[in-house]
Amino acid sequence: MRFGGALGGIFALVLPVQAASLTEADFLADLPVVLTVSKMAQPLQDSPSSVTIIDQDMIRASGYQDIPDLLRLVPGFSVAYTRENTFAVGYHGFADAYSRRFQVLVDGRSIYSPHYGAVGWGTLPLAIDDIQRIEVVRGPNAAVYGANAFFAIINIVSKDPTQTLGRLANVQAGEQNMAGAVLRYGGGEGDLRYRLTLSGQHRDRFEKTFYDPTRGTAEDYYERTYTRFLNGRWDYQLSNADELSAQVGLTGGDWNAGSVRHPEEPRAYEPWGGFAQLRFNRAMSADEEWSVQFSHSYVDNGQGSFVAPFASRNYSTDVSVLPHLRQWRSQLDFSSSQRLSTGVRLAWGGELRHEAVAGLGFYGTRDRQDGVLASLFAHAEWQADADWLVQGGAQVAHHYFTGFEISPRLAVSYRLNPRHTLRWAVSRATRSPTFYEQDGNHGFRNPGGVMVDQYVVPSDGLDPEINNSVEMGYLGQWPEWGAQIDVRLYRDHITDYLGQASYRFLRTFGVGESYNDKYFQYVNGGTLDVTGLDAQLVWKPHRDFSLHLAQSFAHVDASHDTADDDMPESAPDRITSLLANWRIGAGFSLSATVYHTDRMMWLTEGDHTERHTRADFRLARQFKLDGMEAEWALGVQNAGDDYQEFRRENVFSRRAYASLRFVW
Repeated sequence: MRFGGALGGIFALVLPVQAASLTEADFLADLPVVLTVSKMAQPLQDSPSSVTIIDQDMIRASGYQDIPDLLRLVPGFSVAYTRENTFAVGYHGFADAYSRRFQVLVDGRSIYSPHYGAVGWGTLPLAIDDIQRIEVVRGPNAAVYGANAFFAIINIVSKDPTQTLGRLANVQAGEQNMAGAVLRYGGGEGDLRYRLTLSGQHRDRFEKTFYDPTRGTAEDYYERTYTRFLNGRWDYQLSNADELSAQVGLTGGDWNAGSVRHPEEPRAYEPWGGFAQLRFNRAMSADEEWSVQFSHSYVDNGQGSFVAPFASRNYSTDVSVLPHLRQWRSQLDFSSSQRLSTGVRLAWGGELRHEAVAGLGFYGTRDRQDGVLASLFAHAEWQADADWLVQGGAQVAHHYFTGFEISPRLAVSYRLNPRHTLRWAVSRATRSPTFYEQDGNHGFRNPGGVMVDQYVVPSDGLDPEINNSVEMGYLGQWPEWGAQIDVRLYRDHITDYLGQASYRFLRTFGVGESYNDKYFQYVNGGTLDVTGLDAQLVWKPHRDFSLHLAQSFAHVDASHDTADDDMPESAPDRITSLLANWRIGAGFSLSATVYHTDRMMWLTEGDHTERHTRADFRLARQFKLDGMEAEWALGVQNAGDDYQEFRRENVFSRRAYASLRFVW
């Protein structure tokens, strides 16, 4: 399907819409308040960074069945499924299988992996039906959130139990073995409210058989996964000012992966894990509150050891594959916000975090690798006059690998008039190495315990990556047209880039047995400049029609000594996404999602992916059935031609699905 043809079809839906049907009061009432950027509630036009908000209506209309796919609606995001129920997400390039350069939170709890730095989307015990909204901060925010808030922040906010009273049942079924069910019950008594959600999801992501024209062979890949989880949340109103909230989640799965050509790769996985979270919040007034939160999480990849054949140019043997990996995180956070005077507000807080990993195959030892991170931050907002708003702050942190780090930010906003705002911002962000980057000692050993093929060797000691970022933003609102435009022009200057360098050396096994082996080591090296533009348009000319358009342009320049030669190709020149939703009448709604990306290179384990366009369509009808609110939906994913995602063998074909949802 051609991109222009898809857009033409979308805009054809708009013809019956009359702009006068939406008043200025309706439009202004819909302007969001953001919570993530500074840990203070702020109108969108006062935010020191650009923010994209994916709300419940957008989530439902998109028809996406997996949380990472929702990031396709955000300017500048590259999204792809890799393998083993894992998604790769990149922002303005630097796109690899691990998504190491932005912070991902669920209700304030960090969920990135201390091992790779990846986000375990496949083991996240959260149903799309339980998401209230996703706030994506497009730009560095280490001044508040510290290491890993390097390019962006993704904050997933779940629904309050008061929003989920009653029962919900949602089932889906479709091609490519797509099947799933979500059951939820919400209730309460007195000052207690709670919800319990149970989910089971089955996926077979790609075509099983891949024909490789370079080899002239067909190969079978195994990517069928079944994942189930239980999630619970309890909110108790202790007083008019105090609230206690508790959450728990458990997840487990049966996954298949690997291929016939790679017998050393695990075929079967049984991952499991869970988390517990406790939060106390005291709100003395609209301008003064504080909270303390503790969380603990554990993830086990569920991969057992096995013996597989191994062969190089001149040597063959059986190897012991030791893929078992465990990860822990305990996190204590405190934050407070208050108004110091009529024009000055302050947010401040701190974090204490313990992280640990263990995996003989990855680290060459059965011992746990662990470390403690401590940080303090402060962010101030000064309304200099009616038109000028100045914001600034910094975080001071001590990381277990890189020592003390300081991340400041200064932002100045000027209101041309109540509808149009300009913003200038400068900031400094750092990204500290993960355990695997710092201490990875990964390879295959023969049954006698001797290393016969080494992939990664420990580093010689790493410094944090540094991002010195400047940006200019514009937010414009046209209530008479039901339109809002957000534009961000930026330049990120990255030093001490942390990437993989490859080396070759000669290994000898016995008399006359030798071969050239290549291994990787993580190193600091090179300077990169990322320049570009993000823009998003929200257009709601009518109560029954909405359109969200996201556009980005990016370019990466790398110095000659950059550790990864593919870095400049990791950012598509252009990414465009569009979501249109039209409530037709009689309970019917029709939506379309179009995602277009130019050619790019996925780093680490990925390949070049060609320019492609994906178009998804969804037709739904809401109705009443015996007192229940019900909805059926029919959808098509990738209505156009097949395309390849992340790897050449990951072929995403057209598939249809149906869903049925009841709320009572």
